[in-house]
Amino acid sequence: MSISPLIIAHRGASAFAPENTLAAIKMAVDAGADGVEFDVQLANDGVPVVIHDPSLDRTGSRAGNVSDVTSKELGRIDVGSWFNAKYPKRANSDFAKETITTLAQVLHILETFRGLIYIELKPNSANLHDLAKAVCDVVRDSHLQPQIILKSFKLAVIPDIKHLLPEVQTAALFGPTVMDILRRRKQMITTAREFGAEQVSLHYSLITRQLASLAADAQMPLTVWTVDNPQWLRKCQQLGIGALITNDPIKLLKSRESNSL
Repeated sequence: MSISPLIIAHRGASAFAPENTLAAIKMAVDAGADGVEFDVQLANDGVPVVIHDPSLDRTGSRAGNVSDVTSKELGRIDVGSWFNAKYPKRANSDFAKETITTLAQVLHILETFRGLIYIELKPNSANLHDLAKAVCDVVRDSHLQPQIILKSFKLAVIPDIKHLLPEVQTAALFGPTVMDILRRRKQMITTAREFGAEQVSLHYSLITRQLASLAADAQMPLTVWTVDNPQWLRKCQQLGIGALITNDPIKLLKSRESNSL
């Protein structure tokens, strides 16, 4: 994986398949993505499951919160039909069979994958420590551990992860609103290091040449999200950003290949 930047599929190939489903992840792998990214939350029975929203309204088309439902029941909820309804030109009848999977199930289908695996932990205020432990328990038993980067906006989860799995890579996540809290962008690098993260993952709007230089000086790899414009390939190369996260890995892979010819 020496080509730069690495192209990471956001929630799988989510431009073409329902996000955070096995279909989206398989599509990204089949397309040749350098890595996949997906979200995990804690089901009612303490099992980490792959879904972005805390509620089931948007992708599950039903009321209720993920944390109130067991992983077994979540595994029966259709999280693909919403995609067919929203994107009829990309609809596929098989998507209606997609359900909420567990972290263990996703890692199982990735068992021969050689790329990076970004797992975003999305805890609520009550289960931060429990989610960290549950995720680490699954990752600890996986031979994919060296390929895994655990990340979160809730930076307090990082010390828990480092205590439980000292060798696993972690990344601090920052979105645009972080500048409502911090005075200067360079504080993101300092804050990430203070929490024990080895990497930083930033919304594209936060990227500046100075910040990229500071991250390089601190030896903290940068990942930028979420970008679908191929122009970001050259920008990442110019700024030394090692990876970008995109909804459309197919388009960016083609663009990177054509630019390298």
